[in-house]
Amino acid sequence: TIKEKMTQDQFVSHLVHSEWDNRKNRAVERAVRSAQFRYNATLDDVDYTFERGLDRNQVERLAAMEFVRDQIRHSWDYRQNPVTCRASDVLRHGTGYCYAKSHLLAALLRANGVPTGLCYQRLSVGDTGGPYCLHGLNAVWLDDLGWFRIDARGNKPGVDAQFEPPVERLAFAIREPAERDLPEIWAEPLPCVVHVLESQPDVAAVLRNLPDVPLIG
Repeated sequence: TIKEKMTQDQFVSHLVHSEWDNRKNRAVERAVRSAQFRYNATLDDVDYTFERGLDRNQVERLAAMEFVRDQIRHSWDYRQNPVTCRASDVLRHGTGYCYAKSHLLAALLRANGVPTGLCYQRLSVGDTGGPYCLHGLNAVWLDDLGWFRIDARGNKPGVDAQFEPPVERLAFAIREPAERDLPEIWAEPLPCVVHVLESQPDVAAVLRNLPDVPLIG
């Protein structure tokens, strides 16, 4: 059973996240019922004619970001194996670290013709000070703003990433000098990220070996 495979702390964390997910899903279900929508529709059914003023790309960006953020479980939040890296594996197993989730979001958005890159923050692993690690997220091209960062890491108590242009609402803020918003936008994931995800046997091992890069200047 799940309980037998986890330590007591891991099992308690699993219960807390499961309860948070259940409450959020129930709230969404109640909102949908109370809205009394006339039709059951999908994004393919949306009318994007000029008169409605809807931006297809923006709607697709929002839908993809929320799907990866909310439906793909963060590997360590849920203590969920296997370790995933490729977008197809993240989608198949429904789990991934922030890096892997950003790979999936990039793949989904690019498949819909949305220019999308990979980017990183350097953050403290703990509350402050070293060690440090990379945090993976995405940048998408918005015609009126240019490159705009979005974070599909996965929300939880204390973490609330949203897609609300022109304001970036990422999972984590930079809090100290050794942390950094790394400015580069990459077409492919950094080799150090891929190495960790492909070489470590389970999600606990990834946590012990999170990728990092030295700061220059």
